[in-house]
Amino acid sequence: MLFLSRKFLPFLLLLAFGFGTVKGQTNFIMKFKRSEVYSGIEVGSKGVKMSVLEVAKNAQQTNSFNTLKDSAINTDIISFTASTFTATLDALTFLYLRSRNEYKISPENIFTVFSSGVVVQAEKAGKIDFIKTLADSFKIRINEPGRQVPLVDVTEEARLSHLGIVPAAKRFNTFLIDIGSGNTKGGYFPNGNTTDIRLFDVSWGTKSVTNSAEKRLGEDISLANFQRQLYRVLEGAANNEIVYAVNLSNGYNMNDNIAFSGGIAWSVATLIAPELMDNPVVPVTYDDVEKFYHRLYENFSAYHEKVLSAKVETADEKSAVEREVSRVHKVFDQRSLLAGTGLLLRIMRQFEGIAERKQFYLVKNGQVGWISAYVDQHISK
Repeated sequence: MLFLSRKFLPFLLLLAFGFGTVKGQTNFIMKFKRSEVYSGIEVGSKGVKMSVLEVAKNAQQTNSFNTLKDSAINTDIISFTASTFTATLDALTFLYLRSRNEYKISPENIFTVFSSGVVVQAEKAGKIDFIKTLADSFKIRINEPGRQVPLVDVTEEARLSHLGIVPAAKRFNTFLIDIGSGNTKGGYFPNGNTTDIRLFDVSWGTKSVTNSAEKRLGEDISLANFQRQLYRVLEGAANNEIVYAVNLSNGYNMNDNIAFSGGIAWSVATLIAPELMDNPVVPVTYDDVEKFYHRLYENFSAYHEKVLSAKVETADEKSAVEREVSRVHKVFDQRSLLAGTGLLLRIMRQFEGIAERKQFYLVKNGQVGWISAYVDQHISK
């Protein structure tokens, strides 16, 4: 299941924040009599993601999109090593060839891009040539020298994320913040149009915070020392950036809803509220997330699949919870969950006003929203 642009909304049952709930597509079940299939493949900081979409021939009509498949391969490209170069190139090639050969999607209907998180981390590390070489190597691998593999900038990705995740009814009173692996970006539309976005941009994400804390460990690699170093990273350079970015955006004064997307938002929502497994959006408070953070550190076993599945009743529900929680643990270990949740808390803290309380939401499976909006934008031209 995936949140996309306004054309997807009729598929959804409005819930809480105004988002819907539908079951995820695992097979290619086509919904339209006349449609075409597109693939969007994103090289992100943590790995390579693919979203396969069915698009009705009449793209101006409502109900014109259907998510067919989402896939992801973790490669940790922002380590910028020879091994992560090879792993990312292999993953990108694999997903492209799967789109073209197995799913029979024509090359002109396959979009390949680098996310802003990769670009931001490459610029910080002086590794822009690394990702350009990767793009060139990919073109050679698939024998398409003219293929476009653009580097999406932060502003455009933030705009597309908002269009791809937030429902139209909440478009102009929602501040969307996407916590990625390599950076955090988002914003809102202050002028009643979807062209001008007021950007929120922080060069820290779940993976980059984790990496920074681990680099400070020295010989003491214990969890206790990791938490200490994590605190120093989050309260130091990361917090300074967050405070500055929130103040610059003026987002507190202009929005009622603060929505978080990205892998850590999905993970926290899944582990905090397993009984809401079918709900695509989970409302939370700052206190909810803070308690979750402390429990992650003090009693990580409380978030084991079997423990959380005990909170639901039927066998089908238990099976669904165990599968999804298992997915979370495959993507994030205890330390990366602590890092991502800590970053989430530092951002939420800036919106914890006394005079006005904001409503916080964690959006599940919004991580491919921007790439879907990217496909939508390009096929509409």
